[in-house]
Amino acid sequence: MSMRHTGAVIAAALLLLLSAACAPRDEYRGTSIDEEKLKQVVVGQTTEAQVATLLGSPSTSSTFPDWGTTYYYISSETEAVAFLAPEVIDQQVLAIAFDKSTSKVKDIKRYGLKDGKQIAFVDRETPTRGKELTVLEQLFGNFGRFNNDTNKK
Repeated sequence: MSMRHTGAVIAAALLLLLSAACAPRDEYRGTSIDEEKLKQVVVGQTTEAQVATLLGSPSTSSTFPDWGTTYYYISSETEAVAFLAPEVIDQQVLAIAFDKSTSKVKDIKRYGLKDGKQIAFVDRETPTRGKELTVLEQLFGNFGRFNNDTNKK
């Protein structure tokens, strides 16, 4: 093979590797709900135990038992390209509310990505008391602090 052909092969291989590295990666997380099993959940008839048996344990449940229990089945699909942060493409939440007195299904609702709101997290840090030391201060800060009087006796 001549130098020209070798260079072309190397360039093609590098281009192929670069395109593979930049291909989007899809990830699926959460609970996948079988629609046939969900059809068996009937409002006013199906109990909490039956829902758990049909659909599995929920991703989370409500934190206010005084209002009745609600099961949440959550799933999401994200896409990441190369080194960039993953982006949420789709998110589904199935909420099954139970009546407090009978423990039977009271309501079934579905929520999608459009129904949610993005929350901006505050990235401030709580200050701590004390002195901020540099690396050099930490390394050399203890020189001369300790007196070894036990050897002088």
